[in-house]
Amino acid sequence: MIVCVCNNVSERAIERAVAQQGVRTFIQLRQVTGVATCCGKCARCAKQVLKEALVEQAEQQHVPLSGLGFA
Repeated sequence: MIVCVCNNVSERAIERAVAQQGVRTFIQLRQVTGVATCCGKCARCAKQVLKEALVEQAEQQHVPLSGLGFA
């Protein structure tokens, strides 16, 4: 699914940014992918996808979720 139409950022791209590039916050996600840097209408969806990716990664690695940037 495309999350950010302006910058053609997909859900999978966000998931890869978390898994492969160590993205942990929305600010980092914006820097790495460019998501929500134009019109910003995708920000809410991008944050939700980021949150889900972080939760999934934490569950896979048995890492506590404290300190992750969901805001």
